[in-house]
Amino acid sequence: MIVYPTLELLDGKCVSLRRGRLEDPVIWHVDPVKTARGFASAGAEWMHLTDMNRLRGEGDNDDLVLEIIRAAGIPAQLGGGFRTRDTVTRWIDHGAGRIVLGTMALHDPDTVRELAKYHPDQIVVAVDVYQGRLMTAGWCEPSVFGADEFIRAFDGVPLAGLIVTDIDADIEESDGSLGVISGLAAKTRHPVIARGTVRGIDDVARLRFIPNIAGTLIGQALLARDVDLAEALQVAHAPVGKTAEFQ
Repeated sequence: MIVYPTLELLDGKCVSLRRGRLEDPVIWHVDPVKTARGFASAGAEWMHLTDMNRLRGEGDNDDLVLEIIRAAGIPAQLGGGFRTRDTVTRWIDHGAGRIVLGTMALHDPDTVRELAKYHPDQIVVAVDVYQGRLMTAGWCEPSVFGADEFIRAFDGVPLAGLIVTDIDADIEESDGSLGVISGLAAKTRHPVIARGTVRGIDDVARLRFIPNIAGTLIGQALLARDVDLAEALQVAHAPVGKTAEFQ
């Protein structure tokens, strides 16, 4: 299982969302570039970046993102407000290892399929679920489509994977069950990357036993030092024995 240490960038700073609210972030007083280099030094194979300004439709952190991509020494998976084919291809040309698409995947799935065809294993689709409903636009707008239907629309498409977020668990900051993520992981052949489930090292261990979970994003828990990245990587790479079913 791949651990994706995660940085969310707003106005040039590292942030985390407080109970999922874009307008009320927690600001971390760390250097984003130095932190990204630290991820690589700890042994991370990948990192994840989200441009919160793009997600909110208020400017961007393009220069900083580009600096991180060039300095990190490991490939970056980049998300946040991608709406056009040109923006996706430009960032791939700039060196982003993968691009994460959510709202665009819902509103323009044909373009996302074409992008995946021309950039195999570089396009990731975000599946954000709140109270059983698929959400878009930074968790702000519910969709008429169910998560199952949304995932099926990309069967056979050469995606790098799906990032699945159980927004209920993420907002409540509780252990919760992994029912939503495990249930969706069982319904796709695409590798699933879990988001919003890790608050301690035991959560990393739990994810390893869920079939088709290929990775997890860890952001706030790393910045708050609730999880040590080197330890998380060690746990994630440990051999898996029996698998457990989560209801």
